Amino acid sequence: MERRNFYDSETYDALVARIGGLTAGTAPEWGSMNSAQMLSHCAEVAEVAAGKELIGTPWFVRLIAGMIKRMVLSDKPYPHNSKTHPQYVMTAPADFDTQKARLLEVLAGLKASGQEAAYEEKHPLFGRVTPEEAGWAAYKHLDHHLRQFGA
Repeated sequence: MERRNFYDSETYDALVARIGGLTAGTAPEWGSMNSAQMLSHCAEVAEVAAGKELIGTPWFVRLIAGMIKRMVLSDKPYPHNSKTHPQYVMTAPADFDTQKARLLEVLAGLKASGQEAAYEEKHPLFGRVTPEEAGWAAYKHLDHHLRQFGA
């Protein structure tokens, strides 16, 4: 998997365009989330990266946080239907347009704050990540879910 950086303007613009191509009716190629729930999931992950509190972390997840961090930062794509943190599980109905706007807003905020700010904001589970790791992790997660919906 090619290592890309969310904070690179060309990469960011391509991600935003891919998000723009989604519709409420875009069906997933795998998984159980619909497109609105996926957008909500991605927004929640990005909000935590931007400093939102991460709540409800199971004790065993804290034990294996280093292993999870290595998986997140590896070059290997995420497996389909991977488990996620309980805060990121989206099963309730969600409004597509609201969640799309939410995701685009948080992504714009992350991009505007810059890659160095990602280092300043200690992740609640992974601790400090380098600016390059933050850019890669953000890209990898968004790319995974955009590919899930064929975007």
